[in-house]
Amino acid sequence: MPLSEFERERIEKLFGEYCRSKVPPHVRNQIRIEYKIRGSEVKLFECRPRYDDPSIWTEMPVARFKKDEKKNTWFLYCADRNSKWHLFESNAENKDIEKLLTEVERDTTGIFWG
Repeated sequence: MPLSEFERERIEKLFGEYCRSKVPPHVRNQIRIEYKIRGSEVKLFECRPRYDDPSIWTEMPVARFKKDEKKNTWFLYCADRNSKWHLFESNAENKDIEKLLTEVERDTTGIFWG
């Protein structure tokens, strides 16, 4: 089920600001942090140009946020080395997606940013 208009706008603002703050403007031609919203989930990616063709950008998954509409709760997932998603082991759910994004930024385990 897609997000409400209000919630989508809130997420676009929150994630847009987060992505812009992660990478200084002078290196955005080398690395970008981007997000995609699809249905009731948000995916966060690190993007870099391919070494053999810098006009093509590759995406590496960082985090996935999925909303359970019945519980009105967000769940946080991390990607393994094969880009498969797994429920994050600690602080994996919250009613507020911003708190889960803070968990990604804190990255106490190194699973999101290395």
